[in-house]
Amino acid sequence: MNLLKTSILLLTIITSINCKPKEAEKNKISVKIDRTVAFNLQEYETAYFASGCFWCVEAVFESVEGVTEVISGYSGGTEEYPTYEEVGYGRTTHAEAVEVYYDPKIISFKTLVQVFFGSHDPTTLNRQGPDRGTQYRSIAFYKNDEEKKIIEEYIGKLTADKVYDDPIITQVVPFRVFYNAEDYHQDYEKRHPNNPYIRNVSIPRLKKFQKKFPMLLKKEAH
Repeated sequence: MNLLKTSILLLTIITSINCKPKEAEKNKISVKIDRTVAFNLQEYETAYFASGCFWCVEAVFESVEGVTEVISGYSGGTEEYPTYEEVGYGRTTHAEAVEVYYDPKIISFKTLVQVFFGSHDPTTLNRQGPDRGTQYRSIAFYKNDEEKKIIEEYIGKLTADKVYDDPIITQVVPFRVFYNAEDYHQDYEKRHPNNPYIRNVSIPRLKKFQKKFPMLLKKEAH
């Protein structure tokens, strides 16, 4: 097989692997549980981010010391109780997002913002890796003026340091509501390590982050 044919084959494989719903998953019953009760998370602080497929983002934040639990879900839009099929196919104004429960005695919101920007490309509009669409846009949510200030100051620092060649297009918006994704999406990377998307996109993204920020990782993540 010549070089051109090999390149076309690889491109076809990569572009066919994405975070969109599969037929088998679309037919599953949506099961949503109250994970705040199941995992006794009421005592922790929460932070909200969107940076592409939530399978990837959840795995990244769960590897960080001080993060107790991460829930995959939907946020940033106006529709009530969106489903994976609706969001995944761009039929809502929501983005795939995560709800991060963390211990502020161990990790600060500022560090979580560093994790957020350090684990994805905030310069690509409505795209992250092979996933394209507004549902994969980059969003940093804030719950108060202090969090907004932290996000904006960090963006300013990244811009001043010329960390990226292109402008940062991350949306900085007030947090309003978060909808849990269907239960079969939670801990998806851990439960489906042989899924083609997980092997080719999610795990490499996680390992790239871990190599870049070893000082932020839980012991078991090393």
